[in-house]
Amino acid sequence: MPRLNVNGQVREVDVDPDTPLLWVLREQLALTGTKFGCGIAMCGACTVHIDGVPTRSCGLPISAVEEAQKIVTIEGLSPDGSHPVQKAWLALDVPQCGYCQSGMIMAAASLLEQNPKPTDEIINQEITNICRCGTYNKVRAAIHMAAERGNAG
Repeated sequence: MPRLNVNGQVREVDVDPDTPLLWVLREQLALTGTKFGCGIAMCGACTVHIDGVPTRSCGLPISAVEEAQKIVTIEGLSPDGSHPVQKAWLALDVPQCGYCQSGMIMAAASLLEQNPKPTDEIINQEITNICRCGTYNKVRAAIHMAAERGNAG
């Protein structure tokens, strides 16, 4: 049975090794903040951190992450919403429908860990998640706000 360290807890899951990580998170572990968007790892709604790297989980088989030291979902980023990126998202009222936002937040948090003061150009290059509502200007502003306030979470 695969063992996964998710949000700081080691969990065993009884699933086929080809089961995508997204479905293990949502259906086996009841971590429903990570969303299904496209199913082909293009939109980013399913973004989680695997050993600190933003990763799209919808097409990633569970067998590929068994050796991961740490998987972090939106629920594990900050259980109380106190991560600087989450605070900036709320302060600037970034979400419209909100569906893509957990993946967007996870991508932004990772970007700020790698680059604490990104330019608009870098944000545009690195944040490739798709938002059907078109909140990209607010996303950029929130990333800058989180960078100014400090991104350590």
